[in-house]
Amino acid sequence: MLSVMVLLGTGYAWQNLKSFTDNLTTTDVIGAGAGGEKPADGAIDILMVGMDSRTDAKGNPLPQQILDELQAGGSDDGGLNTDTLILMHIPNDGKKAVAMSFPRDSYVKIANGYGRHKINSAFAYGKNDAAADLQNKGLDAQQIELQSKMAGAKNLIATIQDLTGVTIDHYAEINLVGFYDITKAVGGVDVCLTEATQDDFSGANFAAGPQTIEGKDALAFVRQRHGLLRGDLDRVVRQQVFMAGLAKKMLSAGVLSDQTKTKNLINAVTKSIVLDKDWDILNFANQMKSLSGGAMEFQTIPTGNPELETPEDGQAIEINESEVKKFVKNLTAEPGASTAPSTPAKPFDNATVTVEVRNASGVPGLAGQVLQALTAKGFISGDAANAESNTKASVVKFGKGGDDAAAAVVTALGGGVDTEQDNNLQAGHVRVFVGSDYSGPGAQNFASGVAVGLDGAHSAQPAGEAPITADGVRCVN
Repeated sequence: MLSVMVLLGTGYAWQNLKSFTDNLTTTDVIGAGAGGEKPADGAIDILMVGMDSRTDAKGNPLPQQILDELQAGGSDDGGLNTDTLILMHIPNDGKKAVAMSFPRDSYVKIANGYGRHKINSAFAYGKNDAAADLQNKGLDAQQIELQSKMAGAKNLIATIQDLTGVTIDHYAEINLVGFYDITKAVGGVDVCLTEATQDDFSGANFAAGPQTIEGKDALAFVRQRHGLLRGDLDRVVRQQVFMAGLAKKMLSAGVLSDQTKTKNLINAVTKSIVLDKDWDILNFANQMKSLSGGAMEFQTIPTGNPELETPEDGQAIEINESEVKKFVKNLTAEPGASTAPSTPAKPFDNATVTVEVRNASGVPGLAGQVLQALTAKGFISGDAANAESNTKASVVKFGKGGDDAAAAVVTALGGGVDTEQDNNLQAGHVRVFVGSDYSGPGAQNFASGVAVGLDGAHSAQPAGEAPITADGVRCVN
């Protein structure tokens, strides 16, 4: 979808637009009140989904020889997992697109009462229940597949909307073979790795340094997670640098001026991409004419513990919904927009609060490290000591009238920590109990090696690095 945006936005393929739009597969998944070209804020929010699907956009099974080439298992494997989820926000001037990635193992509340599960299962929950209901109604197999996939997409859209607070305007879905064909159509994408890597699960086998990849190698590059330092979070970074490289390649004259490559790209897209039916792609292309490589920025939602044990889904990535909403709101704010309704007239003064830290985690020295991190953010240093007993859950305790002080400390810790009033604490003092679940500022030596930002949230990008854009090629894990 990103390559199509660039291709159409530049105007090089206008002569092919009729064949492109006539052959696109569409689906009715955007509800009333969304999908228009002029939302209330003038911006457009697109959910882009990479499906681990063994069928093409028309629902036809992929030949086994293609599956073998893609190292994707049999035609009955996979198919319902949305292993790549990206929310792209394009402001009303069309000059800067922000793409936000959601790690596939993010543990979130699935829409429509399915409870908390990994986010890549939202599509499957909606589809499977709809398919069972449609089968009971006696519909034929083709109708069941078509309508149940629509239900799956709607459940995924609702889940992303609930998590981010954003209304999805458009939906774009691509399958494995489409990704494969698009990378070959443009002649490969430039990437760079910090070290050599090999993985039998994805088929990845790459040398260190810069290289150009396409086809099954490109698919292995964005699918690998085994053998990477930060697992799924490193895979998200792989996907981001690959999309940046693809956009950079698309903006080069070598692709845009090559009629054969343009034709191959359009053929690849029309057989593998599904768009929502109300999307006026011609109007959208006109809005995107000012897009340039440096104006595409790739980010990842904030995450917590990358090895969260869950009741049903094994290990997942911890997600704090309030932090995600705040992160998305900051990224999608219009330049120069007034923030007066949500910004206090006077920022809270951390220097009015004395912070004490108690180590209830069992990790030696953690209390002192957390206290040092908090004093670096302007709080007055109290004492650091061990708690009387260890606990799993961290908590911030405050005295009477200290609600705002406790909230400021929680914010400094990266959010996701409960607060509790303790009238034994004197005014102006807050006491932090860091439990075994703590992974914010001051925590060291995570088993996963996930970077921690200044706000305490884990990041798929190392702390302090600039966002990934299509301006150049960045070396990654």
